[in-house]
Amino acid sequence: MSFPSNQVDIGFMGPEASVYVYNKGKDDYAVNFAQLTQRDGSFLVARNPMEKFTFDMVKGKTIIGGRKGGMPEMTLEYVLKSNNIIPGKDVNVRTDIQFSVMAGAFKGGEGDFVTLFEPVASLMENEGAGHIVASIGKEGGYIPYTCYSAKKSFIENNPEIIQKFTNGVYKGMKWVENHSAEEVAAAISPQFPDADMEILTEVVNRYKAQDTWKPDLILTEEGLNHMMDIVEMAGELDKRAPYDKIVTTEFAKSAMDNIK
Repeated sequence: MSFPSNQVDIGFMGPEASVYVYNKGKDDYAVNFAQLTQRDGSFLVARNPMEKFTFDMVKGKTIIGGRKGGMPEMTLEYVLKSNNIIPGKDVNVRTDIQFSVMAGAFKGGEGDFVTLFEPVASLMENEGAGHIVASIGKEGGYIPYTCYSAKKSFIENNPEIIQKFTNGVYKGMKWVENHSAEEVAAAISPQFPDADMEILTEVVNRYKAQDTWKPDLILTEEGLNHMMDIVEMAGELDKRAPYDKIVTTEFAKSAMDNIK
């Protein structure tokens, strides 16, 4: 997280990072002011097709799950436990492979399953190297997965910048909500040169269908508590941060009231 070293003014990350910073006792902690996604964006990819997949099928297997303590890995653990699958007992969840090389490790023969974000999951399926069998986002339910945040002092000293930034994010989210998957895919295609339009359109449709993006930008207290439940369940949280300290809804509400 770059806030402590003053490398950035506005950050984009999971709100669990702001909980960790607040719990370190820093006076100028990070405050979340706009939520972007409300579900985990990863998918469980199997080595072979599994048309009638149930989570019992991962018993005795190995899943490449990502960095220990990272939100993708903790959400995976939450989904497994919700399906009465205990990591370390019923299934081996590997956390020793870096996020950026998880797909390559799986293609190279590591693990029976891997969790991947789009469009990597669909590209893997298109190559015949893996098969999407479950949505971690759908199984995990509503989670404030990614948010925009800034140090408390920056928000207090620059409310106009934060408001303009939030307005821009909200306009973008409304545009996505009101345009087709094909139009969204065309807009984002320069960011994903390895994925063709058919795959990108499928990706957008998939994320739209499971309500991955949060159109109102408001991080709710219920959502924050659910996220902290997941982090606690993973053994990564000793103390909860108060909602009214690490969240402000002022800018999101203003954007919603003034932008139609």
